[in-house]
Amino acid sequence: MKGLAFIVALVLVMAIATTDAQSICNMPASDLMSCKPAVTPPEPPPPTATCCSALSHADMRCLCSYKNSNLLPSLGIDPKLAMKLPSLCKLPHPANC
Repeated sequence: MKGLAFIVALVLVMAIATTDAQSICNMPASDLMSCKPAVTPPEPPPPTATCCSALSHADMRCLCSYKNSNLLPSLGIDPKLAMKLPSLCKLPHPANC
């Protein structure tokens, strides 16, 4: 669920943010966009160092608040792949996310 929350935030930023001046959960739009390839099927690459670094500075609890969004599949993001991001980035998981 943690990874899903990160990607939901990514989706929301893609929908409403057009510049780095806007951010969500302490992540600028461009940082969130750096994670999209890692959660887009059919054969996503591993998350980049930029993606993992951005996630490491994010407000994890804020990102978790987006975990139940229905937007992910409609934007080509695989929720199962999204849920793997924290582990792939070797990041700690917030409790109850």
